[in-house]
Amino acid sequence: NAGRSTLSLICEAVGAALKDSGLTRHDIDGMVSSGHADSAPAAAVATAMGMRLNYFMDMDGGGGSSESLIALSTGLIEAGVCKVVVIYRGLNGGSGRRIGQKPGERPDAQFRQPWGWTAPVQWFAIPAMRYLHETGTTTRAFGDIAVTHRYHASLNPKALRRDLITLEDHQNSRWIAKPFRLLDCCQETDNAGALIVTTRERARDLRQPPVVIMNAVGRGTTPNQAWQFRNPRIYESGGQYLRDRLFGLAGVKPADLDLVSMYDAFTYEALYQYETWGFCGHGEAGEFVKD
Repeated sequence: NAGRSTLSLICEAVGAALKDSGLTRHDIDGMVSSGHADSAPAAAVATAMGMRLNYFMDMDGGGGSSESLIALSTGLIEAGVCKVVVIYRGLNGGSGRRIGQKPGERPDAQFRQPWGWTAPVQWFAIPAMRYLHETGTTTRAFGDIAVTHRYHASLNPKALRRDLITLEDHQNSRWIAKPFRLLDCCQETDNAGALIVTTRERARDLRQPPVVIMNAVGRGTTPNQAWQFRNPRIYESGGQYLRDRLFGLAGVKPADLDLVSMYDAFTYEALYQYETWGFCGHGEAGEFVKD
């Protein structure tokens, strides 16, 4: 519980990004954000920080939205609409609104809510169960991911959970929604983050060495994105359709990468994405993460 509003957290994050880059609030002319009606809108953030924008937008979206907003930002800059764009996400996930579905929020809610399929841990559990059934993978593979990620968190002084865990701790933690145990689930927190996108030429003159965006493919869908349970494989994701385009436009292959950051709201998601993006074959991720 931060004891603060999302607006306050977001302004702090944007201010920290500006300080890190050496830019000022007057350099920002674009601002985009994502959320689920749990954040502060870009117009409010810009007003609170004394910015006048040429473009702003708030997108309804969750895990993959930051990457999508990077794609949008590169387009705004290439088109000459903006010169410097701030992307942010902020939410009071621990003390404020919990992530979940309200009645009537989506047209398919009528098919989910009567059966208790109302929160992300339940949404992800169904495809995870199917994946385990089809591939013969066990939840010990989930544990390998949980143990490794917790080790990484132990090295980060800003992490909320820094105590190390073992595979036995994972396997003995209580069920939340099968096949997910407590240690398969991410922590909902009060938090905010921001990043800045600008031209390569402008970035070279800033305080930090630039990180070059090789390619930003935005968002892609499966044939039945809005009705996932209609896909031939219920755990199918858009990555299977995007990966050739993603790596092709960037001019690299999965084997060329030294660092991959996978969405890990639940351990299964990270596991399956290694297969989705071509780092290993279907059903091989359990063995892949052991190493």
